[in-house]
Amino acid sequence: MNLVDYSSSLWSVVPALIALLLAIATRRVLISLSLGIIVGALMLAGGNVLDAVLYLKNSVVSLLYKGGEEGFNSNNINIILFLVLLGILTSLLSVSGANQAFANWAQEKVKGRRGAKLMAACLVFVTFIDDYFHSLAVGAIARPVTDKFKVSRAKLAYILDSTAAPMCVLMPISSWGAYIITLIAGLLATHSIAGYTPLGAFVTMSAMNFYAIFSILMVFFVAYFSFDIGSMARFEHNAMSQEEKSSEQRSSSEAGVRDLVLPILALIIGTVTMMLKTGGDALAESGNPFTILGAFENTTVGISLVTGGVASIIVLTLCLLMRRHISVGDYTKAYGSGVKMMSGAILILFFAWTINGVVSDMQTGKYLSSLVAGNISPAFLPAILFVLASAMAFSTGTSWGTFGIMLPIGAAMAMHSDPNLIIPCLSAVMAGAVCGDHCSPVSDTTILSSTGAQCNHMDHVLSQLPYALLVAVASVVGYLVVGFTESGLLGFITAGITMLVLIMLFKAKNVE
Repeated sequence: MNLVDYSSSLWSVVPALIALLLAIATRRVLISLSLGIIVGALMLAGGNVLDAVLYLKNSVVSLLYKGGEEGFNSNNINIILFLVLLGILTSLLSVSGANQAFANWAQEKVKGRRGAKLMAACLVFVTFIDDYFHSLAVGAIARPVTDKFKVSRAKLAYILDSTAAPMCVLMPISSWGAYIITLIAGLLATHSIAGYTPLGAFVTMSAMNFYAIFSILMVFFVAYFSFDIGSMARFEHNAMSQEEKSSEQRSSSEAGVRDLVLPILALIIGTVTMMLKTGGDALAESGNPFTILGAFENTTVGISLVTGGVASIIVLTLCLLMRRHISVGDYTKAYGSGVKMMSGAILILFFAWTINGVVSDMQTGKYLSSLVAGNISPAFLPAILFVLASAMAFSTGTSWGTFGIMLPIGAAMAMHSDPNLIIPCLSAVMAGAVCGDHCSPVSDTTILSSTGAQCNHMDHVLSQLPYALLVAVASVVGYLVVGFTESGLLGFITAGITMLVLIMLFKAKNVE
């Protein structure tokens, strides 16, 4: 069927806007996404109900089966399988008492609520390979500890989300870094830029990715000083006043810390090993020599996560067999509990993928990118591109899609306006994409951070929003300084000072 073209129309933002505003207003994510999807389908079908139904059927089926030579949509299927495996792993850890054993051990090692929050934040330096992996794996590790010290699930979800994408986007050896470096290589060749290698350009861009850098710093500031603003203050107060959470099942006292540590290590080692293998196989097929960076550039993340998930369950099962302190009935029931635990997240993910397809067909990204066309002073370009990339990622719920659309646009605009600003402009796009992704209720990473913390999704979205906006304002100011001075250092210092001033204003307001 022929879809109506909305690429040059304000109407292109309507489906995404309906879903986002309803989700924020009603906190009913699935209903909000459903309405956005239905409205988008009807608009694309020109109001024809039968065509809209056919479009929706094809869109939903394509999430799992693309047909033709492509066959099954292995990436989506593998992500769903990984969620199921992680749910089973989490359930087994609970039933066996391994989570509680780790919490008891951590209570002796970790000193108070501050230590529990800092521990959760610091784990990103181990799990930065992939944002999905980080949010779910660290959630499973840190949740029993943060529960023990009465840290709210909303705070844990914020820590997971605001360290996942920011760290991944800064690290060249990650699924995000490899993807961006590949895009940069193409842009450098297109514009005949010989002053940078793709990796060198990425490192320079990362140093000017103000949002990602200050988001991570904000997490540690919040964790250390208990800087609670907006609804986060309420969630933390409620958590402090409650009895110790009982959601993590307690079972045999024979479970040990190693019953949690070994499966998590297997998850990490299995995932990273498979990422290197799939990337290495892709390099070999193309006739290129193996390099670690090259392997990460060409890796297949989905199957790598599934491999790590299977390895972790096998290791945990062996640990349980050796200790013989869990019955066959409890073991098998844990599988059902794990699948049930993840069913909500998988359903939301399906709806988010569907509306992302609708937004793509509405060409929302193309319309938003056209808004910056015209006579704009080059000095404003980094700040404008940051805001535009944020809006695009917020609407579409995807950082990667925003990278793919906006990085070429940012490079072209910089080269035609002021070539000296190409790196700041590309950095601003990277930063804005992560910012919008953080604020969006339909973002994969946001959904999975809620899942990893076992937090109500809209509680997480709304409690994280003030922190994201605070860092975003500081980033905009920093990019304005970069645009006018062409100095990344001055922009960084200005963004940092702006963030400190905003924090002081918020703290003063809270005191009052």
